[in-house]
Amino acid sequence: MSLWPLPIASTLAELWPPELPLREHVQLRGIWHRYPNAAPEEWSLEGIDLALHQGELVGLLGPSGCGKTTLLRLIAGFERPERGSVLIDGRPVAGEGRWLPPERRGVGMVFQDYALFPHLNAWQNACFGLARGQDTSRASWLLELLGLKGLERRYPHELSGGQRQRLALARALAPGPSVVLLDEPFSNLDVEVRLRLRSELPAVLSRCGASGLIVTHDPEEALAICDRVAVLRQGMLHQCASPLRLVQQPATAFVGRFVLQGNLLPAQLKGERIETQLGCLDCRPAPLKPAGSGPQEVLVSPDAIELQLDSKGEAWLQGREFLGREWLYQVQLGDLKLRLRLPLEAEYGRGQRCQLRLRPGSPGILFPSRQPLVALG
Repeated sequence: MSLWPLPIASTLAELWPPELPLREHVQLRGIWHRYPNAAPEEWSLEGIDLALHQGELVGLLGPSGCGKTTLLRLIAGFERPERGSVLIDGRPVAGEGRWLPPERRGVGMVFQDYALFPHLNAWQNACFGLARGQDTSRASWLLELLGLKGLERRYPHELSGGQRQRLALARALAPGPSVVLLDEPFSNLDVEVRLRLRSELPAVLSRCGASGLIVTHDPEEALAICDRVAVLRQGMLHQCASPLRLVQQPATAFVGRFVLQGNLLPAQLKGERIETQLGCLDCRPAPLKPAGSGPQEVLVSPDAIELQLDSKGEAWLQGREFLGREWLYQVQLGDLKLRLRLPLEAEYGRGQRCQLRLRPGSPGILFPSRQPLVALG
């Protein structure tokens, strides 16, 4: 999937009519969390501020262990924050001396393993969260909306993985929550079913009038379906923005590396240019303004690096992936592991030596100053 280059897009807040202020279904204010047996300095979340607006689907994106699921559990009420507060539809549910248990928060939850009741059939599972005597017509409508009509009497073990996932979503939406939390809901599905269900999710939430917060470690998935994406690393929020803004204006080098799958090259300022192991870049027409005296890095895309086989080259081909219309090569250059996208005719074997250089005219971004650069010829 190529993400370079893309135009800057407006966020939902910019597109929303000014006379209709966005309603914040979920607000996280200064959230700090640490598990009971953790060391004093081992925070699972550090100072998180985040809001989920009306009608949004927001993705929580990051590597394993970055705090995504913990954040979801704090909103749902399965964990308590050590500092900060959680508000749902404007009312405090955690922090500030208040605490509401999960069943009183009015939040729907879809677990990674579906958590369906094996002794209940599909209809009984879908209606499980409804209060006694509550109208079941919404559950019936959801089963039809999600393609489960006619399967009401089947038990979970009689359904396919995709059908179980749809049933878990129907159960979460049946009580009519304003917010639905989804913890990697598509990770256990095969590729075809996963792609189909994730493309349907925004429309289903919209039909139900619900906002959604979805946990994923897959950048492609988050960028494909979410209105905004919150990128976490080691318990800290690096950036929350629309997919196109993340691509065009990554706030940190980590966001560029993880979300864009780009390459980070150590860099030094030499006169009016930036020098890397693969060539020089400059910042035409604006003057360079490196931030401080700390280390500098340049982010470039996998398309921005040219490869030439050379038996005496310093780099070597570590591996490759076939992407259908191109190759994705993993190349080792000293301590650097680089990703290169090359055309199909560039079919090389693993272990071959090569020389690398920046493709003239290719864009780059200098961190931490976030200045746009252009590779020189």
